[in-house]
Amino acid sequence: MSTAQPITPQGPAAAVSTTDTRLFGILSLVLGIASIVVGHTVLVPVAAIVLGIIGLRREPASRAFSVWGIVLGSVMLALPVLIVAIGVAVLAPLAALAVFFG
Repeated sequence: MSTAQPITPQGPAAAVSTTDTRLFGILSLVLGIASIVVGHTVLVPVAAIVLGIIGLRREPASRAFSVWGIVLGSVMLALPVLIVAIGVAVLAPLAALAVFFG
């Protein structure tokens, strides 16, 4: 008696369907690292976060890349907001003193 062989697709579609892609995860990580250098923009960290979320949903093999891309993008997106908030908290009392004694 013969054993049943699994049916596998032939041609170019077989290469696409059987490969384990990591494109979104790697792009997310690269953009997360790039957002450290180009941290003054909003576009690069947001792109890293969006691609990381897509990578988490579509590519389970690239989970670590996607998570690191999301973390780096989030930190670099929140860092300018945090710096402005600290600056306002420090400079507002000084401005009030300057108005009072000015």
